[in-house]
Amino acid sequence: MYKSFFKRFLDVILSGVALIFLLPFFIILAIMIKIDDPGPIFFTQKRVGKNKKYFQIMKFRTMKTATPKDCPTHLLENPDFWITKVGHVLRKNSLDELPQIWNIFVGEMSIIGPRPALWNQDNLIEERDKYGANEITPGLTGWAQINGRDELPISVKAKLDGEYVKRLSFSFDVEIFFKTIFSVLRSEGVKEGKLSNL
Repeated sequence: MYKSFFKRFLDVILSGVALIFLLPFFIILAIMIKIDDPGPIFFTQKRVGKNKKYFQIMKFRTMKTATPKDCPTHLLENPDFWITKVGHVLRKNSLDELPQIWNIFVGEMSIIGPRPALWNQDNLIEERDKYGANEITPGLTGWAQINGRDELPISVKAKLDGEYVKRLSFSFDVEIFFKTIFSVLRSEGVKEGKLSNL
């Protein structure tokens, strides 16, 4: 019942309420982004959704408009050069991810689930296939996110996503949700620049 109905029901209710209450905060962040670096407020990117169906993920723009496209930030040679001043603050506190609440509301994402891979992250997509992690709705946060995030090798990240698939339940989602809050407060697992293990 939880997997087939209640999980989506909670996503709609919680994301809908969050969109209403966070609207004033969104407006403030939008103004700050515009003042810091002229350009779009939001950044969209093609990601892999449930059953490998593509969708456009939404984020607050944290990087300059000339930044190379479709490249994870941790793979850039000099990410600090591309990240704006406001962007550094948003990324450190994961505030750039907040527009994904809309992706959750419309059903492209869930609050909890494997983080959606970039369309060209073939290695990660292939690894997730081994565990059935591409067959469920991706999430704003997930089991891999609170166990290393950007610091994890692809094989480990996919294995953790597979573990989430097996353990998917209301209680497990609640556990991940609260652990995510503590992880964000400590800015754990955020890595900018190339990693040797990815």
